[in-house]
Amino acid sequence: MIAFVPAAVLLVCFLLSVREDRRRFRNAVLLGLTCIALSLALLAQLAKAPTLVAEVILLAVFAVPALGSVALGCFLVANGMTMVRKEGRSPANLLSLVAGVAILALVALLAGVRDDGSPTVDALVVTLVMLVAYVSFIFLCFLGYAYLYGRITVRGNVDYVVVLGSGLIGGDRVPPLLASRLEKGRRIYAAQLARGGRPPLLLTSGGQGQDEALPEGRAMADWLLARGVPAEDLRVEDRSRSTDENLRFSRALMTAEDPGYRCVVVTNDFHAFRAAMTARRAGVNGQVLGSPTARYFWPSATIREFAAVFWEHRAVNLSICGLLLAFGALATAQTL
Repeated sequence: MIAFVPAAVLLVCFLLSVREDRRRFRNAVLLGLTCIALSLALLAQLAKAPTLVAEVILLAVFAVPALGSVALGCFLVANGMTMVRKEGRSPANLLSLVAGVAILALVALLAGVRDDGSPTVDALVVTLVMLVAYVSFIFLCFLGYAYLYGRITVRGNVDYVVVLGSGLIGGDRVPPLLASRLEKGRRIYAAQLARGGRPPLLLTSGGQGQDEALPEGRAMADWLLARGVPAEDLRVEDRSRSTDENLRFSRALMTAEDPGYRCVVVTNDFHAFRAAMTARRAGVNGQVLGSPTARYFWPSATIREFAAVFWEHRAVNLSICGLLLAFGALATAQTL
């Protein structure tokens, strides 16, 4: 049973960290480390299992990641083609296609150099695999915890429902992506009224882009007005140009009206966890809830969110990648 002690310790650290603040990225890493420690502990028990059972489990351990990588690469390529067809060829829309091609290329590389026999090539491949393994680990941590964070529900009444803006269609119309956020906010508002609580104020947050005829916050408020939300229950923040500004400027409005406010923030599901981390840094007193997103849009959007989170923690991530590259360079030098 001692093999399970590291997993138990990591699980306790994870639960304490979540209790302190759900919006920290360290929660995701602790969850990932807990899963790895538990997996290693379970594998250590294979020595006590019947030989056939142990062999089947070990085969699954190595076969599933290999086959899963190929399947994931194919899925991302197909999804990338769908994104290009439906959303256009912007760099953001090409992310799932690029990721899929990269995964398949890595699998082909590993298969191609398996019997090469060159120590230098082997050292370079090992270095590449370590880098990919690290980035994959962080991505899976992000994905797993983002999923758990997305299961948060509103508990009790809130004073504000903050809806984060996005671009407008034609400079003045709310697109489906933004409408999903607004509808989620409207439902939270309606649910609190149905419980007999004081109506929360719906705060729409978004400034005016260069190609927009009016601020996003104003267009969002008009959308809610047209669907029956009273004007007295609406507030508009119309200066922000980024998620960070959305949250900082909204916090200033809420604090000015009610220093002891409690809120929820609404964005799309793929953006909820990163927005939550931004909300923590901005000092916003509330959690972030996600609204539904079209399935084909989700993979590229999630990859983009992960890339942003990875870069936000670049000091740690680049340092670790640098150490792995240095190890690889040392190993390569020793083969020459």
